[in-house]
Amino acid sequence: MNDDDIRDLARAAGLAETWTDALGIPQQVSIESLRRILDALGLVTATPGDIESSRLKLGPSATLPPLVTMTAGSRLTLPGRAGGAARGQITYEDGSVATLRFSMRGDRLVGPPLDRAGYHRLEFGDRQLMVAIAPPRCLTIEDRAEGKHLWGVAAQIYGLRRAGDGGIGDATAVRQLAEGAARHGADAIALSPVHSLFAADPGRYGPYSPSSRLFFNPLFADPEIVFGPERVAQHRREGVALEQAALVDWRPAAEAKLGLLRRLYEDFEAQEIARGSELARAFDSFVRQGGDLLQGHAMFEALHGKWMGSQPALGYWRDWPEAFRNGLARPDDPERAAFLAGEGRTVRFHQFLQWLTARSFEAAQAAAVGAGMKIGLISDLAIGMDRAGSHAWSRQSDLLLGLSIGAPPDEFNRAGQDWGLSGFSPQALVATGFDPFLSTVRAAMRYAGGVRIDHIMGLQRLWLVPEGASAADGAYLEYPLDDFLRLLALESHRHGAVVIGEDLGTVPRGFRRRIAEAGIAGMDVMWFERNRGSFRTPARWRRDAVSMTTTHDLPTVAGWWSGSDIEVRHSLGLSAAGETEERQRDRRRLWRAFSAAGTAEGPAPAPEDPAPAVDAALAFVASSPAPLMLAPVEDLLGLTEQPNLPGTIDQHPNWRRRLEPPAAQLFDDPVVARRAAAIVARRP
Repeated sequence: MNDDDIRDLARAAGLAETWTDALGIPQQVSIESLRRILDALGLVTATPGDIESSRLKLGPSATLPPLVTMTAGSRLTLPGRAGGAARGQITYEDGSVATLRFSMRGDRLVGPPLDRAGYHRLEFGDRQLMVAIAPPRCLTIEDRAEGKHLWGVAAQIYGLRRAGDGGIGDATAVRQLAEGAARHGADAIALSPVHSLFAADPGRYGPYSPSSRLFFNPLFADPEIVFGPERVAQHRREGVALEQAALVDWRPAAEAKLGLLRRLYEDFEAQEIARGSELARAFDSFVRQGGDLLQGHAMFEALHGKWMGSQPALGYWRDWPEAFRNGLARPDDPERAAFLAGEGRTVRFHQFLQWLTARSFEAAQAAAVGAGMKIGLISDLAIGMDRAGSHAWSRQSDLLLGLSIGAPPDEFNRAGQDWGLSGFSPQALVATGFDPFLSTVRAAMRYAGGVRIDHIMGLQRLWLVPEGASAADGAYLEYPLDDFLRLLALESHRHGAVVIGEDLGTVPRGFRRRIAEAGIAGMDVMWFERNRGSFRTPARWRRDAVSMTTTHDLPTVAGWWSGSDIEVRHSLGLSAAGETEERQRDRRRLWRAFSAAGTAEGPAPAPEDPAPAVDAALAFVASSPAPLMLAPVEDLLGLTEQPNLPGTIDQHPNWRRRLEPPAAQLFDDPVVARRAAAIVARRP
């Protein structure tokens, strides 16, 4: 056994042996890192025999995969090892049947062109598989726009405010914001992630570290959607005092909200389930449709609550007693059966929470579209899942639990980044017919008119770090991009949802072209649209990207112009030498760009007077040819504080800031209304 054997196996597994750093210098992944990552992929490398066995695992299979993807109009192609020239019978979704003839071409079986989009069953001898035939591209923003250049608002859900929210913004506040924005010509509301976190541990509130991306954070539910305000008011005990706070106090607010929801569930059991009411039947239908996925998630939440309440608290399922560590793999274990017998109501309660939250966001999307929005809500799909969470516990084989998603070292993070998140196993995706990916995409699109995919480059490759290693000791693993893009196109049309990809940072060569061809819009952010010494005129921004002034991880316009972002980072020891002087030069550059674009006149305002810069910036970005411009609500209000400061945890109030005006009245503010009008004027 030598290093070449390890590198050959790594290449066969889709691991890149080299990567290029931020300075353009090629770097090589160490043999030890490759070995550890291969082991985590289930490809053992301890002996020459192990390596040979692992190589055979990656070789051509004599069996057909459970699902193949293709683009409508192309020829159906199957792996040649599946058999020689043959006939197959395809049953389309509408029940019609056709016979297909295949011929051998090289190492592939090639059938006829197929053009009916959908999921169809192919019988091939004594074998069956699904054929996913996708439209050539996703439903695009232009398809929705009907000739308009659209604009929308980007908002953090928890920060929206309304009377009765208990201190955390919710789906009804989203509805109120959407209705107000629609009156000012907006066609979309881009939201922070709604993924399920940890009900038993509300201190873990980072929206991009979800327990599961298949289910909702129930703290965003509005039970009045189902039960009405009077019935809910009867069960409200705490939380009212938290509604006036400037920051979300997650733990007490979550405990108060969950207490309210539990009392409502007990009332629901007594008054609705006991007599089999229409509401009870709707809930039962929701539970049946949720199937094993919903059952697994609810069971995790119940178990997590049980073991978080033990001494010591056991927040990670790997530390639970053995009978409870294996997700859904051992349903007949007597200890588990005893738990379900005693805690069945708790499991049912967590299913109830998902039902309420689903109904809440369904109502919010319906209201947004009913108010005239062409897109409505745009959900946010995080790049991965917490390894201690629901998905990792219930469907362990879906994920690469021994590896963390991150990023290689760059000029901003010299040691690289380890995000502590788990991603899908490529082998599991193929073996399950891409079920984990499809379930995730469907969940993101179910109650939305669009989805933003965080770090969309992960559809092609992910930087994966072995558990316990430094982030610099990772490597890129290749993912089946073509299959992902086809499935996204098919699901996009089925759900009527546009797709936006967060393609900021280090992007593989040719990747932006690929997603543009697939109908996925990229993201152009003002701070990054620069030439060497100046800001790029918006007329030269991309026509196939969404334009924004900023994102949740970057300074607001007022914060940037005033320099308050530098002051905050300096106070935390995160600023770099010379930033203040460089910012002075950048203000002049940006104001010149505003003036050239016709969104500003006269001399640049002082740093202490950022409002004119905010006005100019919103109009500047709205002038781009992007089919959709998103205005962060922080910029519409002219706020200086950004929602999240990367590189901090408790040192900064990340994911906690609440907006001062109630969501229903936000666009009644004359300044906000004026800025919205300026955006509309720039959107032809």
